[in-house]
Amino acid sequence: MSKRRDEAAASAFFPRTIKKSGWPEKVVIDKSGANLVGLQNINWLLLLPGWFWLIEILQVKYLKNMLEQDHRFIKKLTGPMKSFKSFRSESATVDGIKVAHMIRKQQFQANGQSAFQQFASLAA
Repeated sequence: MSKRRDEAAASAFFPRTIKKSGWPEKVVIDKSGANLVGLQNINWLLLLPGWFWLIEILQVKYLKNMLEQDHRFIKKLTGPMKSFKSFRSESATVDGIKVAHMIRKQQFQANGQSAFQQFASLAA
């Protein structure tokens, strides 16, 4: 996006992102008016030809912060790595880091198992 974070920048940014990453079901944004208007423009363009599948826009300040905090942990671990040679190896590494972090945060059903036992049962 541009330094000004204006409507024109948001309206140009979101179509490029959708073209590159695919159609999202939901988008979490901060309280920026430009982002909201850009996404509303996309929803309006979807309604004109009769496509009623709209992007759900969530303006939740603290939800975005919680997601960023989770990703900060992954960035901290993968930052020192130069780069991955293939997307498959990068995806497997990041998925493993996410699972280990979720076990540590006790987001899995524990069933009386320690974190190591849970990880070992998933790896088997």
